Amino acid sequence: MNSIKRILMAITLLLSVASASAQIKNAKTETEKIYGNCGMCKTTIETAGNLKKVAKVEWNKDTKMATLTYDSTKTSQDEILKRIALAGYDSDKFLAPDDVYEKLHGCCQYEREAKVAVSTEMKSETVAAENHANHANHSDDAVAKQQVDTKLKAVFDAYFLLKDALVKTDGNNASLKAKDLLTAINSVKMETLKSEEHIVWMKVLNDLKEHSEHIGDTKDISHQRDHFMDLSKSMYELIKVAKYETPVYLQFCPMANGGKGANWLSKENAVKNPYYGSQMMTCGKTVETIQ
Repeated sequence: MNSIKRILMAITLLLSVASASAQIKNAKTETEKIYGNCGMCKTTIETAGNLKKVAKVEWNKDTKMATLTYDSTKTSQDEILKRIALAGYDSDKFLAPDDVYEKLHGCCQYEREAKVAVSTEMKSETVAAENHANHANHSDDAVAKQQVDTKLKAVFDAYFLLKDALVKTDGNNASLKAKDLLTAINSVKMETLKSEEHIVWMKVLNDLKEHSEHIGDTKDISHQRDHFMDLSKSMYELIKVAKYETPVYLQFCPMANGGKGANWLSKENAVKNPYYGSQMMTCGKTVETIQ
């Protein structure tokens, strides 16, 4: 009976993989061990790893093996495993944050084992820290956060420069600043992000890239401003969790977007409207201060 059960499980898994491959373009299938205990773990692991039409995860609670099927042009095994780690589940490549693991239901708190560091870069930093006694009080988390702040600060700074170009109604400069923003976005190393930052980053990344590309590809100020509205929405979500070195002001113009209104972020409390420039420079108000 056990042999028949194993055969049926294997057939079911093969059918699931075949179905996922049919729905995902450029499908690549790999297996990876992910630690967990029960059906609740299975639901969380698969939900965290799945992305509609991009990635599909099938996890077996008995073998602890996960089958990852994904579009290799849009994501990677590492990105899938990072999302699962951020949901609380270790793999042999990525450790879940301790605080997330501790919040798992009691029956889901599997026995943890030593794992490989999440990146060569972070591993080398750890070794360097251990070799310098005078830096012994500097945790790896502090080192990683410094890197995160540097990379995400570059993204925010590029956004603010783009906003300034739109305030001046300078389509040529806005195009250049949008390209700088895209470069900054592509330079962010996701493995250095804190768990909450990483979750939001994965959520907004494609939108940030898409709208930056659209603004960079045109010098039409009206078209640029249309995409800046959506860009600002994603940037707001990110800066709420990542923060900035100084207070940032969420500002709102009720006239923009055909009278529906639109927001933007500014380092200044004084309103300088990127949607109308000199036509209605001070139209709008600060609606939130992000500390």
